[in-house]
Amino acid sequence: MLSKLDAAWFETPLGQHLLFREQRYFDNAVSDVFGFNAVQIGLPQIDFLRDSRIPLRVTCAVEAPARVLADPMFLPFESQSLDLLLLPHVLEFSANPHQVLREAERVLRPEGRLVLAGFNPRSLWGLARKLQGGERGYPWNGSFLNISRVKDWMALLGLEVAAGSMCCYRPPVNRESWLRRMRFMEPAGDRWWAMGGGVYFLQAVKRVQGMNVILPQWKTPVAQRLLSPAAKVINLKQYRMRRER
Repeated sequence: MLSKLDAAWFETPLGQHLLFREQRYFDNAVSDVFGFNAVQIGLPQIDFLRDSRIPLRVTCAVEAPARVLADPMFLPFESQSLDLLLLPHVLEFSANPHQVLREAERVLRPEGRLVLAGFNPRSLWGLARKLQGGERGYPWNGSFLNISRVKDWMALLGLEVAAGSMCCYRPPVNRESWLRRMRFMEPAGDRWWAMGGGVYFLQAVKRVQGMNVILPQWKTPVAQRLLSPAAKVINLKQYRMRRER
């Protein structure tokens, strides 16, 4: 899991570059999710739930300042109790990422939403990790997971991918001046190198097979009322002539 020293990386120029784009994505992703309970796993120093409309929002990690201290592989939440769950860079720093996803599926209610972020090994960021290993510390000491592998795990657990995106196409240089010079790579990457972003985002919905939607029982079905024949309009003059005959 991410330590306080690792979290300090987000204060570097490269970390700020990444954080700005991740915060913007999470803000948009959580703003239209409704319910009662939302949890962010990992990175408790950063509030990725700040734009959520869900009333109860908590952070969960192995150390403070998280409000709930727990291992993501063993979440202390009831099954089917969460409407929204965030996993920002949790899988690549877990000893068993599949178990983390399994726990996420367990605690999400049916139709609950999962939003995660991960470092892409098939990118310039992944290349930098291979060349320098984990000697540079976070995030290079994590196990970058292919997005296709994560999607396969989700499919096995009944988590249906509903949306996805990528960001950070620039090389992971830790100098503000160079990051500014290469800012043209962001729109170019979205257009020409769509799967080469340094970070990917996935949104998934928990689907439950065989779940039926219960509709209210009306005494008179709405469709029947709407399709009932209109009363026949009779010309009063013709009606009197018929009566006189």
